[in-house]
Amino acid sequence: MKVLLAVKSLLPSYGGPAFSVSRLALALANAGVRVGLWASDQSAAITPLLPANVPLQRLGGTAVDVVREFGRPDILHDNGIWLPHNHRFAELTVALDLVRVVSTRGMLEPWALNHKRLKKKIAWWLYQRRDLCRAAYHHATAEAEAKTLRDLRLGVPIGLIPNGIDFARAVARRGGTSQTRTALFLGRVHPIKGLSLLVEAWARLRPDRWQLQIAGPDEIGYAAELEQAISAASLADVVRLIGPLDGEAKERAFVDAELFVLPSFSESFGMAVGEALARGLPVLTTTGAPWSMLDERGCGWSVAPTVEGLTEGLRQATSLDSSKLTTMGERGREFVRLDFAWPSIAGQFIKTYETLLGRRGRHVTGSGFQADSNGG
Repeated sequence: MKVLLAVKSLLPSYGGPAFSVSRLALALANAGVRVGLWASDQSAAITPLLPANVPLQRLGGTAVDVVREFGRPDILHDNGIWLPHNHRFAELTVALDLVRVVSTRGMLEPWALNHKRLKKKIAWWLYQRRDLCRAAYHHATAEAEAKTLRDLRLGVPIGLIPNGIDFARAVARRGGTSQTRTALFLGRVHPIKGLSLLVEAWARLRPDRWQLQIAGPDEIGYAAELEQAISAASLADVVRLIGPLDGEAKERAFVDAELFVLPSFSESFGMAVGEALARGLPVLTTTGAPWSMLDERGCGWSVAPTVEGLTEGLRQATSLDSSKLTTMGERGREFVRLDFAWPSIAGQFIKTYETLLGRRGRHVTGSGFQADSNGG
């Protein structure tokens, strides 16, 4: 089976899709799929998110170039919408009669639509709705995203497959071993992440002996605004922006923390939540992320994306001693191990791809996989 995966960027600063698409590519390749990986910013060849010896084809050039270089794919899996390359792939779908899967990656959720709203409204009626209707399948990572797609009534099959999560090896937590305890945010420093709410909630609660570390790339200059809010609230000694973290520095940040916080207004999946759980950290997030099961699983809190909601969540989390937080983290780690392993997620995608090809009456090229008309 030949699968072409396309995304805007495969650099860590792009956030969740860069991680999830690169890991999906790796898991598919390990399952025997012939994978082509392409990013519109030409980062497929240089991404640090994949080992150098991964058995897949890293592609460059334009959307047209990539199809010519890789050859006709059985599946063209486009991750994202709105951008020129997404529209070009939609056009190629028609011109070459390709089977195109679209992962919307949260880009149709209300908060995302309100960003550059007028431009998106124009694009929707000029090409985006038509492009989505031309897809063979729409992929959502959570039920809220699937509902958004259903409500649009585009006449395209919709499936829900969560992102996989890398299961980190167990490590001894250093959190709680010093006088200062740490809550960690790790992600893009961007208004959609709700960091202004988190700073205000922290200012209201001012939990004793706790500090908040905000790690991640500053995409649009938002860090300066956040620094002003931190200074105005007299929190500079306990709330710090520490910039982007990768590799060993990122792992150290997880190890040193006792609590992970993702206060987002909207997340299609929230890869950072899964990463934290896989490393044994309990998580406080909002109902804007599809992790409402944290409460019932006993590994975190899901609260309203408001100052009041975050303040109460922080009050509950920071009042627990280190041993109780560690126990919650262990529950979360087991939850991730059982429900979000990448080989299982790749298997779900392969079954879906085969089903789509079966519906088109097409043979799968060069894989040995058989079309399954009952899957997906």
